[in-house]
Amino acid sequence: MPYSAEHKQRTRERIVECARVLFNRKGFTEVSIDEIMASARLTRGGFYNHFRTKEELFVEAVAAYQDFNPVDRWPQLDFDPGRRGAAFARQMVDVYLSREHLDDIDGHCPMIALPSDVARASPGVKHAYRGLLERMAGMLAQSAGAPAGTQTARRRGLALAALCVGGMVLARTIEDDTFREEIRAATRTMAHELID
Repeated sequence: MPYSAEHKQRTRERIVECARVLFNRKGFTEVSIDEIMASARLTRGGFYNHFRTKEELFVEAVAAYQDFNPVDRWPQLDFDPGRRGAAFARQMVDVYLSREHLDDIDGHCPMIALPSDVARASPGVKHAYRGLLERMAGMLAQSAGAPAGTQTARRRGLALAALCVGGMVLARTIEDDTFREEIRAATRTMAHELID
C-alpha cells in the first residue's frame, strides 16, 4: 500500500530537520547522506524518493529556517510575534543574540553556522541563504525606527542583520566565555542604538 501524501511530507520534513542539525554540527561536506538518513531513522534508498542530491537537501535545510519560531525552541525567552515597531526589533535582536541561541549548536541560524559552506556552495544554496538574510533584514527594517519601505529602513535592517549575525559568528568561535559575553553584549548594545 503506497504512503499517503501527508506521510511523505512528514518524512521529508524529518529528513530536512535531521540534515539541518547535522549541517550545523559538522558543516555540509562532513555530513554524508547515510548519516542524515540514519539520523532520520530511514534507509539511504529512501533519500532519493525526496531529493536528487545532498545539495538540494542543503538548499531546503537553509530555506526551512525562514519559518523558525524561537519560542518553539527556547520557550523561556521573551518573544511575542504580535509586538510592533521598535519593541519587535529589540526582541528580535535580543533573541538572536541570546545565550540560548549561542549555546544551541543544533538550533543555530544557518547564517551563523554555515557561512563558509554557503560561500563555496551552488547558486541554489546561495539563493536560499540570501532569502534568509533578506527576511531577517526585512523584519528588522520594518521595525527599526525608519519609515517603512524607504532606503533608510532597508539599510538599517541590513546593518542590524549583519551586526547580529557577525556578532554571533565571532562569539561562536571564541572559547573564552568572558570574551564571548563581551562580544554579545557589545553587539546587542550597538544594535539597540541603531533601533532607537
